[in-house]
Amino acid sequence: MNHLNSLCFTFFLEFDPAAASPQHILTLCSRCKDENHNNIQILLFLTRLRKPDYPYHFYLSVSTSNHHHRHLGFLLRCPIVILLKSINFTTTATMTTVVPTSEEDPVLYVVRFTAEMSWAEAGPEVAEQQVSSLCLEAQECMVAGRWLDLASLMVTSADLVFSKASDKDLESIFTIICNLVKKPESLDELLEMAKLLSSKIAQQPNDKPALRLKILFNLYNLLENPYSRFIVYKNALKLAKEGKVIEHIIPSFRKIDSLLKEWDLGVQDQRELFLAISNIFKEHKSSPKETLKFLTKYLAAFSGEDSHVLEEAKEEAARAIMEFVKAPDVFQHDLLEMPAVAQLEKDNKYALVYQLLKIFQTQRLDAYLDFYTTNSALLQSYGLVHEDCIAKMRLMSIVDLASNESGRIPYSSIKDTLQIEADEVETWVVKAITAKLVDCKMDQMNQVIRVSRYTERVFGHHQWQALREKLATWRGNIANLITTIQANKVTEEGAQSMQGLAIH
Repeated sequence: MNHLNSLCFTFFLEFDPAAASPQHILTLCSRCKDENHNNIQILLFLTRLRKPDYPYHFYLSVSTSNHHHRHLGFLLRCPIVILLKSINFTTTATMTTVVPTSEEDPVLYVVRFTAEMSWAEAGPEVAEQQVSSLCLEAQECMVAGRWLDLASLMVTSADLVFSKASDKDLESIFTIICNLVKKPESLDELLEMAKLLSSKIAQQPNDKPALRLKILFNLYNLLENPYSRFIVYKNALKLAKEGKVIEHIIPSFRKIDSLLKEWDLGVQDQRELFLAISNIFKEHKSSPKETLKFLTKYLAAFSGEDSHVLEEAKEEAARAIMEFVKAPDVFQHDLLEMPAVAQLEKDNKYALVYQLLKIFQTQRLDAYLDFYTTNSALLQSYGLVHEDCIAKMRLMSIVDLASNESGRIPYSSIKDTLQIEADEVETWVVKAITAKLVDCKMDQMNQVIRVSRYTERVFGHHQWQALREKLATWRGNIANLITTIQANKVTEEGAQSMQGLAIH
């Protein structure tokens, strides 16, 4: 090591409490559990740092007869060789006048604390050797600016004591470790450190998962680089799911759109994110609507891809179809328009799943009942409840009737299409109104439903084209109305002018 010189000395310091200054005794032993012991064994590790402000820095391991020990950090501003010659390895505590104490560097304190706890059961001799070795390695990393290596050393040691240390100690330890992300000057090293720390913290999801998640959130807030934040967030998602602490991360999904703008992710990262969130909702047994929302975002990220890449999305496309069918409050969707879903139409494994989607988005109850007759086992394998499917298809059928009956639906048509009794017609119409599928009035006298608005079941290219034609017609009508008003205004002004001339 060109920049670091290390020496090791072992000696006994014998002191007379009556002859020494009380302040100096307390200074030397302030972190020792037995202050009144006359014989203190000191293991001195001297590390010479080539810094003008702190030329000599060493650490003391103090052991008492009852084997309690602590570590003291000291800073010397005088040459250590002179100190050793004056001590001659045996002296009194009055020599502490040339050894002013100072607080140990927080990073080194964490290394020492976690190492001591990790090696506590190995016995004093083995433990002291390992602890000292780790401390020296940490010092070397700090001097050389090898922050990634230091982070790896610290987080590995800290993870070993996660189940032993208190939550309060662990928060303090990881706060110091996570603050290392302020050190790297290169972006590559910063990203590697964010990946290292977040993956290491998340790798034991069953050991205090809520605390681990809190530590990851703290790490996220310490980072300034957007992509490094995304790396941490992705590991937080994994931890929340595997550690079953999903409720702590779900609130962040409300801000996902703004987070996406901040992170500026590529397509592959977006896919991974949306899929991870949809899996969390599935694990949480949340509303199928929420699961479907992020599954749809995932599938939309495959638009424009070739058939080879689309293959990757087949399973999730089938899952999205089933989530749509299950969702009792989702009646309109663009799944049929998505390339990732359209590929299932001719797929050997998922062709029937695609056919079921077409029934729910474009056909009526009778088509579903025919499908169920021959494919009931398939529906059961996906966890679909036949009665729920019938209820949803009845509402969908009302919408279909509204779109094909020129705004007027006879009660008899609803009865036959929904395969219900006559006295159930109005009940199902009310259900459709409540679901905001239609706006209508029931004419009981004439036994018809007068529809003023209905929701499109699919809003794809055909619907956009129809909307465009309606807007064009509306625009033309407005233009004709303006022309007529202007023409009438000119005619009226002309008439008034003629009337004025006649008076003169």
